[in-house]
Amino acid sequence: MPFNVSKLWVPSQNFLLVFCLAVAYALLPSFSVAAEKASDKLSIYTVNYPLQYFAERIAADHAIVTFPAPAEGDPAYWTPDKKTISAYQNADLILLNGAHYAKWLEKVTLPASKMVNTSRKFKDQYITSKEAITHSHGSDGEHAHEDAAFTIWLDITLAVKQAQAIEKALSRKKPELKEVFQENYAALEKDLMDLDKELREIAANQKSLPLVVSHPVYDYLATGYEFNIKSVHWEPDEAPSPQQWQNLERLLVNHPAKWMVWEGEPLLTVVEKLKSIGIESLVYDPCGNVPSQGDFLSTMQRNIENLKKVYN
Repeated sequence: MPFNVSKLWVPSQNFLLVFCLAVAYALLPSFSVAAEKASDKLSIYTVNYPLQYFAERIAADHAIVTFPAPAEGDPAYWTPDKKTISAYQNADLILLNGAHYAKWLEKVTLPASKMVNTSRKFKDQYITSKEAITHSHGSDGEHAHEDAAFTIWLDITLAVKQAQAIEKALSRKKPELKEVFQENYAALEKDLMDLDKELREIAANQKSLPLVVSHPVYDYLATGYEFNIKSVHWEPDEAPSPQQWQNLERLLVNHPAKWMVWEGEPLLTVVEKLKSIGIESLVYDPCGNVPSQGDFLSTMQRNIENLKKVYN
């Protein structure tokens, strides 16, 4: 029997339209659930990387945590553009470091109800810089270290308090997830206190051992663990001036350090010249910005391993 093509059923345009609408209607609940889940996540903005790391560990997949500063430079002296400031204003939570960190905060208005100063409860432990020297960090422009030291998190016990403030803020925003946040905080606290234990063990060996640090950002590390440090103002990616070398020589008269601690990898020529006068170099990354590899925890573990070279 010959096949009659004319008798094939071809769906009309109206049928196809109805069919597509039916499929879309059937899928609508799953799309709605996905959208609802995304909207349930807290939007959190931070002013530095340590706070981002703490918030991500505690909130897990219940928040989107954003630290919008560029990868290069020191976030403490970064100024966001208008679009980024607007994003801060629209966030559910804005995590601040305190201690006059992020100078741009003094020039803008952010919703007070959304801001969390993670160091507010231990303001009495802020360290005030003893010297006011103006210098620059490349594209960051000139600034002076004349007020409160702000790398609070380098004293790990204070970092724990900052993390605790974040947990409490998250629990206030999402009380139904309080147990989850507390459990995640406990895991973070354990990791941080393991770092603290190692630092105390290192420092206990030779508390009087003199160190020179390349920049005045280690105040909380020195105070928290009783390291004997003196600061200069050298940048890892710049060759020191003759005057800076002379200043170092004068410092070494009464502070005979054999090691210099750097924020980042120093120039090889500088490392070699320091060696020629009996000073070795090591890196202790303050980790105010996102590290080039790893995260906050692995960076601090690497820092501690570098310090062991000195004290062991």
